[in-house]
Amino acid sequence: MTRSGFVAVVGRPNVGKSTLVNALVGSKVAITSKRPQTTRNTIRGVVTRRDQAGEPESQLVLVDTPGLHKPKTALGERLNKLVYGTLADSDVNLFLLDALQPVGPGDRLIAERLTDAGTPVVVVVNKIDVAAKPVVLERLLEAAEWDFDAYVPASALVGEALEPVLDELVARLPEGPLYFPPEAVSDQPEQQLIGEIIREKFLDRLRDELPHSLTVIVKEIEQRESGTLYIEAVAVVERSSQKGIIIGKGGDMLKTAGSAARTELETILGTKVFLDLRVRVEKDWQQQPELLDRLGFPG
Repeated sequence: MTRSGFVAVVGRPNVGKSTLVNALVGSKVAITSKRPQTTRNTIRGVVTRRDQAGEPESQLVLVDTPGLHKPKTALGERLNKLVYGTLADSDVNLFLLDALQPVGPGDRLIAERLTDAGTPVVVVVNKIDVAAKPVVLERLLEAAEWDFDAYVPASALVGEALEPVLDELVARLPEGPLYFPPEAVSDQPEQQLIGEIIREKFLDRLRDELPHSLTVIVKEIEQRESGTLYIEAVAVVERSSQKGIIIGKGGDMLKTAGSAARTELETILGTKVFLDLRVRVEKDWQQQPELLDRLGFPG
């Protein structure tokens, strides 16, 4: 009998959750950025492990979640609610800590929520490629106070100790059939992935507060007779002044980010892409429930 189940990947903002999910899946299913709160939806990455005969023996559905934080907007409140709902629905929880950061109030809040959920928890201490061994040991000892099921030091960025992480997760999955075909890597709609790739290209090019005011809507995807994939997308910001920043002097920002997005999309989708990218203002969209609904953020 195979083992299969859902694994919520949780932690504070910017501890490397999306990088870890991508590394475990072996394919890019979630965007990454140095900016906190990059992830705004639950992204599912699928890992199917096979036995020596090549037959599927287990499947983990990794659910990359937004970083839990003290919300300042209606969007922030929705993101936290999304995380708590994911914890309730998972078979195993993966709690990611940053080896370079002492365990703080945010980590303890998450640990408390995980304890309340009553689901098996595997703690992964990330970034051991850049943290000294005594620091990693200190972080493991700090986390040991929670008495969770397993503790694994690893590095999502360089792919160190990923197999032990998978081993600990699989060992706690229930028996059951596969949820997805063995070759699947994600259930994310193509439209959502495209929008996230475009947003990613702006994130590290923008100043402090603006990345949180930006979202991207993909309005149309059409395969043209020429073989080119036509994509119409809109970058949405909250204020007119932000629109000017997104466009950049002489359109430089829009061209640079758009070109980077197009190049990556051609690699991922395996076809030539024409990206029609525009910018629109939706005043204070992060604070308006009706706009959040229209932009596709779950309530």
